Amino acid sequence: MPEPDWVGTNLEEETQLFKYILLQRCVKLFFGCLAAVTCGMMYAVYLSTYHERKFWFSSRQDLERELTFQEGSGIYYYYYKHMLQAPSFERGVYELLRDNRTVSSQTINAVEQLSLYPELVTSLLYRLTGSQDVIEPVYFYIGVVFGLQAVYVTALFVSSWVMSGTWVAGMLAVAWYIINRPDTTKVDSAIPLRDNWALPYFSCQVAALTGFLSHGMFCYLLMSVTTFTFLVVWECSHYVLFVQGLAVFLLDCFDLVPSRKVLTRKHVYLTSLLGAYMLQHQRYDLLSSPLLSLLIASLLARYFQVMASDFHLIPFLFLLVSCSHSPEHGGLGLSHNSRLTSVFRHNTENLFLEAKFGLNTTTDFVTNLLLCQEAFQTPSQDFFLRLTQASVLPFYVLVLLVCLLSTLQAIYKRLSGESIKTSKRLEDGHIGEQPEVIYHVFHTLLFGALAMVFEGLKYLWTPYVCMFTAFGVCSPELWMTVFKWLKLRSIHPVVLALILSTAVPTIIGFSLWREYFPRVLSELSELQEFYDPDSVELMNWIKTRVPAAAVFAGSPQLLALVKLCSGWPVTSLPIYSDVELLKRSENAYQVYAMRSAEDVYKLLSAHKATYVIVEETLCHEMTPMKGCRIKDLLDYSNGHVVYDKGEMYTFSKHGRFCQEIKMNYSPYINYFTRVFWNRSYHVYKVNSVISFQY
Repeated sequence: MPEPDWVGTNLEEETQLFKYILLQRCVKLFFGCLAAVTCGMMYAVYLSTYHERKFWFSSRQDLERELTFQEGSGIYYYYYKHMLQAPSFERGVYELLRDNRTVSSQTINAVEQLSLYPELVTSLLYRLTGSQDVIEPVYFYIGVVFGLQAVYVTALFVSSWVMSGTWVAGMLAVAWYIINRPDTTKVDSAIPLRDNWALPYFSCQVAALTGFLSHGMFCYLLMSVTTFTFLVVWECSHYVLFVQGLAVFLLDCFDLVPSRKVLTRKHVYLTSLLGAYMLQHQRYDLLSSPLLSLLIASLLARYFQVMASDFHLIPFLFLLVSCSHSPEHGGLGLSHNSRLTSVFRHNTENLFLEAKFGLNTTTDFVTNLLLCQEAFQTPSQDFFLRLTQASVLPFYVLVLLVCLLSTLQAIYKRLSGESIKTSKRLEDGHIGEQPEVIYHVFHTLLFGALAMVFEGLKYLWTPYVCMFTAFGVCSPELWMTVFKWLKLRSIHPVVLALILSTAVPTIIGFSLWREYFPRVLSELSELQEFYDPDSVELMNWIKTRVPAAAVFAGSPQLLALVKLCSGWPVTSLPIYSDVELLKRSENAYQVYAMRSAEDVYKLLSAHKATYVIVEETLCHEMTPMKGCRIKDLLDYSNGHVVYDKGEMYTFSKHGRFCQEIKMNYSPYINYFTRVFWNRSYHVYKVNSVISFQY
């Protein structure tokens, strides 16, 4: 029996419709990818241009260029230079693994202690690509970092695009990220810092996880590679992944995501931890990390959850056990430069926490020094004001509130035994039932809570605030959820949701363009002046007038520049994960305390120091933070100053060393001889033979 004509017609229409939908998706995907890559490339060009305008980089000599690496980050670039100067790559790696030319009287594994894998890979690429005749080493190094920042914003673009379904959200996320750059990245001031290398990989990992949870994309390889690289590049990374693991754990607890996806994610964590452990010479931190404790606890929790017929309290009990018995105590290790690691390893975490939250006081210099760092302060009002002026904070609060309430509804459904639909429709209005949205709600809440305590963690939170907010205002599902709560009937809610998801980001984008685009152009057009003649004079003197056997003492940040510019050994480095180096730094800082010449001489001689650099900015330091000057911390630690009921009492028979030594009288001239000075620095030779002059 022949088929009716209408059957063939319907098949042809369905085929044409399928081809049209496929073509539409391909075009949308093409333009979205093009926009993402373009945003990343434009951001890299912007960073390069801004860096050139800020430092006049191309017109400076090598020494002046190296002085632009601030905040102690120059030590990383020194090792990059060392790798290029080595006869071979293998020889350079060998010397770094057994480095006895950096810290006096010590042989350190510089690769492990400073996480120098980025410098190793970059120097290898520079050699293999034959770039020696094409580009200078410093430009190659900076270019790699700026390229990673381009990957960073591209990953944020993709995350927001995947969640909202429109690449307009990605463009808005990138715009907010750039506008709030002082609170999203430190690449402007300290290019070689570890987080500038690591966070782009974390962003790619989050984007892969978002796609995996959203559309079931098989992103196992990308998640594994980025997680492993993140663990290797930054010694603090396993703490970041621990917080992320908590978010995934919460998804698993309430059965908000298929178990196979959670198991896949746990497998990624475990394999990455194992790979990083083997590569980093059996690094103990990874085996004792809270992330590993959480993974073991979550596996046990899932087992007992099944045995207890989905009774959801048991996973939380195992979570508490894993956190309380974790050797590093979880998220508190998330310091901006891993400054807390050494403190935790030596059983003083309680002292730090009590002092941080005002439960106790301490005279310990290292603890108080950490507490005075900006990274460990609570966020200032200016931080929230900047986010509000850029319009991201008000919209973030609204988006988070809607998503959180919808997520709580979904959790209540699961606890009540109801199932969650796997196929979502726009008219359903349940944005909180989407696994990727729930994950990012937990993600932003956990990192946000930490950022409210430690300002340094804002660089882990603010970029995802920009991404999450951009997704929310561009998502029709979010608007539809609100309209369903309001029971809107006068206007078709689906149509209105589609209109608002387009109109609101358009209005926001136009206002941002009008307000901030002229500022961005002015940043790129204005030539800023960065010149430090005193530091240049000091480094030139060290390179030309100091014998090769010299060992310098001073502040760790300055010593990093001394090591970078001259290569001479130093007594300490700005590494906060080594308790011995911290103690060395405390001893070198004693030149700003009220100590006798003999005491300071003995401390410096114990570390084989032959020269000590006294900085005027530290000797006469003025800071708005009460009690946070280096000399205040030293006086408090040494018992020379006591604070009682708001009053300060001084107990020392010696004057301040950095001031008294300038008077050139005995006994200071018996132990030290001034050999160089300018407006900012005084360099004294530590006499090998004490001459008694009166």
